[in-house]
Amino acid sequence: MAQRFYLLLLLLIFLVNLICFSSQQDLSFVFNGFNQDQAGDELLLDGFARIQSPERVLQLTDGTTQQKGHAFFNRPFDFGSASSQSLSFFTQFVCALVPKPGFYGGHGIAFVLSSAHNLKKAYASSYLGLFNRSTNGSPSSHVLAVELDTVQSAETDDMDNNHVGIDENRIQSVVSASASYYSDREGKNISLILLSGDPIQVWVDYEDTLLNVTLAPLRNQKPSKPLLSRTINLTAIFPDRKAFVGFSAATGSSISNQYILGWSFSRSRRLLKSLDISELSTVPLFTEQKRKRSPLLIVLLVILTLVVIGGLGGYYLYRRKKYAEVREPWEKEYGPLRYSYESLYKATKGFNKDGRLGKGGFGEVYKGSLPLVGDIAVKRLSHNAEQGMKQFVAEVVTMGSLQHKNLVPLLGYCRRKGELLLVSKYMEGGSVDQYLFNGDKPPLSWSQRLAILRDIASALCYLHTGASQVVLHRDIKASNVMFDDHGANLSATAAVGTIGYMALELISTGTSTKTDVYAFGAFMLEVTCGRRPFDPEMPVEKRHLVKWVCECWRKHSLVDAIDTRLRDKFTLGEVEMVLKLGLLCTSIIPESRPNMEKVMQYINRDQALPDFSPDTPGIGVSTPMVMGIPGLAITSTSVTSSASVPLVSPPSTNNSMFISHTILNGDGR
Repeated sequence: MAQRFYLLLLLLIFLVNLICFSSQQDLSFVFNGFNQDQAGDELLLDGFARIQSPERVLQLTDGTTQQKGHAFFNRPFDFGSASSQSLSFFTQFVCALVPKPGFYGGHGIAFVLSSAHNLKKAYASSYLGLFNRSTNGSPSSHVLAVELDTVQSAETDDMDNNHVGIDENRIQSVVSASASYYSDREGKNISLILLSGDPIQVWVDYEDTLLNVTLAPLRNQKPSKPLLSRTINLTAIFPDRKAFVGFSAATGSSISNQYILGWSFSRSRRLLKSLDISELSTVPLFTEQKRKRSPLLIVLLVILTLVVIGGLGGYYLYRRKKYAEVREPWEKEYGPLRYSYESLYKATKGFNKDGRLGKGGFGEVYKGSLPLVGDIAVKRLSHNAEQGMKQFVAEVVTMGSLQHKNLVPLLGYCRRKGELLLVSKYMEGGSVDQYLFNGDKPPLSWSQRLAILRDIASALCYLHTGASQVVLHRDIKASNVMFDDHGANLSATAAVGTIGYMALELISTGTSTKTDVYAFGAFMLEVTCGRRPFDPEMPVEKRHLVKWVCECWRKHSLVDAIDTRLRDKFTLGEVEMVLKLGLLCTSIIPESRPNMEKVMQYINRDQALPDFSPDTPGIGVSTPMVMGIPGLAITSTSVTSSASVPLVSPPSTNNSMFISHTILNGDGR
């Protein structure tokens, strides 16, 4: 008998423990609205958090600053032992974030799992009432939160001011997304404004380590696709396998009313009770109270208004002076090609030094970006005299009208007092000389070099003969030939001239198409030989490239002049033709040089080179080093008696134009 009683007692104890264990494991509740009798006993509230009657809503904060509120269910969610069934929980709640009229909203709310329900040491700003500086990021915090954040903070790396995120022991989200919900009918995500004051449904499902967060407007069914999904090891965050569930909110320096209208929670998806939307209260709104304004307040408002008007007037005058331009009636016909100084100032971020591409006697060049245009280069040129400005602007416009597949014209200009700005397309691929002389760049193959020479020749031929007026380039060299961003095109502009590229007659007769041909010949030798036309570091006999190539030809060893990096990967006939053509173009006798039309025929193998030798007069003679030549200032120069040369050159400045696969880029850069 005693044995039976003992067995019965053990069975009774087992059943009691089983019931208690089951009640812990199957924590499940639903609040279709909140009332003081039921929710007041089952919720642990601190901070501002309170149950508002008769609205039957849980209010976490109100319209005051530096405020926080917490609400947790009074019993912890017990995960059970490691050997028990798989860990999971499911919850649905309806919230509303109501902005105060005339103010920007608070820092949002968070659904929280926390090892402790007492978060009184958390800050009332920046951390959603979850952390302070010492606990943020600490593994000992034991907090998992789903945040609905309405403030973008650089400190917390927020993506925007209307996002949902998952936080593990720190306010910086491990994953986040702009607030939206998936529309099964439209098959796409639709944005939600968290701080609209409208009720929003939120589902948080955790099963088999996968945490899903789903949002939807109040009357919608639960979408088939979640907004966020993240694998979470819940037992790593909560090693004691217990956590309180609830909500946290804060206002910081921004304020709003933050409400929970209903809440359902269960460990089992099957046992989760859906909220009855019809039983939920409407969202309480802010009520404006009319207050009688005192005379002192009115006086202060008047003074403040006058101060604001004065400040705005001062700002207007400052802005007007800052973006002031020089405009004259004759410029009206060039309106479409004129840029405002304000647009260029903003495009270059105030001509920020970090965007400066080059600096020299001509001025400075800055990189910028314009809507619908893309990346640009803005050249700032200083000038004091207005004489010739009308002609110069007309030449800028003419340059903009040039049409050629290898020509990128100037986009436009802007004028200020004492300053001229030229706008052109930006080329970011680097110059040819970087590929020839910079070890960081891969060497150019022979086919690439030949293509560059053909493109430059084509562009120069067009400038000399194809345009409505003859255009001189004036400074063709490798450092002025720029690759574009695809590495296939190039650009260049004109400048005063460079030793090794300058024909001797520049001293007496000035620039002409023949001086451009001379410079192109030197450029051909430079590209083929991988050497600069004049290199003072070389031995005396090799210092002048024109003379050295001619000497190699005289010794029947032209191949010795070829860039050794080509490693025999070239067509000997093509290379010899290019070197001989380079020598012909650099003849010291201008009349012996072919024009660019002939150069095009020779380089494209449409016509054989004329018969000449290393001993032909004028061939292989290097020009003397001439610096500071008077009369080499870039101005409009007549090439023929009837055609003026439209150059981009204001008084006492360098000209500039752009050419592409090969584009001509000057200013010595």
